[in-house]
Amino acid sequence: MIFDTQTLIAMFGLIGAVIIGGALMAGPAERTGLPGLAVFLLLGLVLGPFGLGLVNMTLDDPFLRVVSTLSLVLVLFTDAMTLDLGEVRRNKTLAALILGPGTLLAAFGLAGAAWWLLDLPLVAAIILGAAVASTDPVILRGMLQGSGMPPRMHLALRLESGMNDVLLLPIVVIALAFGIAGGTPSAGTLASLLVSLFLLGPLAGIFVGVASVRLLVLVRDRFGVRREYESLYVIGVALTAFAAAEALGGSGFLAAFAAGLVVSSLDVELCDCFLEYGQVTAEMALLFTYVLLGTAPIWSGLGVIGPAALLFVAIVLLVRLPIFAVALGAVGLTLRERLTLGWYGPRGLGVLLLALIAVFGDLPDGERVVALASLVVLVSVALQGGWPLLRRRRRTPSGAPAPVLAPQQHPTEGEFIPLMPASGQVETIPLMPAPGLPERMNLEQLRLHRSRGEPVVLIDVRTERSYRATETMADGALRVPPDRAVATLKAHGVPSEAWVVAYCT
Repeated sequence: MIFDTQTLIAMFGLIGAVIIGGALMAGPAERTGLPGLAVFLLLGLVLGPFGLGLVNMTLDDPFLRVVSTLSLVLVLFTDAMTLDLGEVRRNKTLAALILGPGTLLAAFGLAGAAWWLLDLPLVAAIILGAAVASTDPVILRGMLQGSGMPPRMHLALRLESGMNDVLLLPIVVIALAFGIAGGTPSAGTLASLLVSLFLLGPLAGIFVGVASVRLLVLVRDRFGVRREYESLYVIGVALTAFAAAEALGGSGFLAAFAAGLVVSSLDVELCDCFLEYGQVTAEMALLFTYVLLGTAPIWSGLGVIGPAALLFVAIVLLVRLPIFAVALGAVGLTLRERLTLGWYGPRGLGVLLLALIAVFGDLPDGERVVALASLVVLVSVALQGGWPLLRRRRRTPSGAPAPVLAPQQHPTEGEFIPLMPASGQVETIPLMPAPGLPERMNLEQLRLHRSRGEPVVLIDVRTERSYRATETMADGALRVPPDRAVATLKAHGVPSEAWVVAYCT
């Protein structure tokens, strides 16, 4: 791409359209269950050579390589930031079954299908199999929104989406090394590759992650740091980890994942800040990548349609069903739940980014790998991303009482709010007044509203990660996930005129 004035104007317009479209489509996509990503693919089609001709993106375009690399860094980093290692340890059997049979067995099984059905060389088939085994957390989040899925199934999908890409990336990179060498690479080349992937990259990510957390804590304790700036700080950590690893000859992608794990483990507040603010920024970058791919590259998948290709796509979409039906029987899930989990495996940007590595690595069959991966994504977005039949919204009985604090329960100055943990043992935390902050309610204001007989509802709006760390809540409070506050309050029958007092500590 040549960056003349017209191209620059077009790119600014494209970025603006992605930001505006992402904001406007968020609500309708969640309500209808339709994949918002499809809209951005169509936007790319309109702007590309098949539409207005404003952007003409080819697979060998350096700009696409830069954007794709950035997107893969953000995908892996976001996966790590949403992963709770304590949760993984507590559910290690489920995680092993999800990632072993569910990811690795599926990847190699799909590689065999690609090699047999599509007559691909073995290396290209392995790369394609690993790529199409990746599931898309953005589409998945839309499918899960309001689905009413039991917590155990939510947990399984959360574990998978957080770890499957980092398992599949080494398969792609190692297979690419064999493809570039035209056979088995030398022992030195293979050893260097393994050191880069599994030693230098993770070590660089760990070092950058630890140093970044300690530096932020030092500044935060002395001067304070606004939460929105912390979210931008975290994105800077991801990019710095990638650059540091690449400078050392390591894998920048695995460094970004390792850095995310470190931040997630050492600083819950920093992790929460990223999930509140930075994750949206990262998703906008991913949507921008979708638009670029939608200008032309992804539509190359339509050019490879044929009986063998369509059969391969069907296998990709259905292969998880028998695997999950057998593998997850050991964790007490019903057959219906296992089959449902098998279907919840939409393919999206991760598939395309892993497939593009083959092109960027000059693999002879790289363009065909991308075309076949694109066909899988197009069909998956249309069928899995937009299939509303599994979206069953959880309903709360209309008669469920709203947890309103009675007037006699309110604390006085210097008193404490009682906390009721699951064990029943009472703990306390102070309720501190916040004078001069109109968006907060202090003790005097709380007394005033209660003395007037007005309903006051106390809600716990901690993030899921903070809530899981300690499920102790204020007595009489309602647990309200911050991303579903209004819907939860309505479901519990909280009157619109009630004062809602939120706390997150």
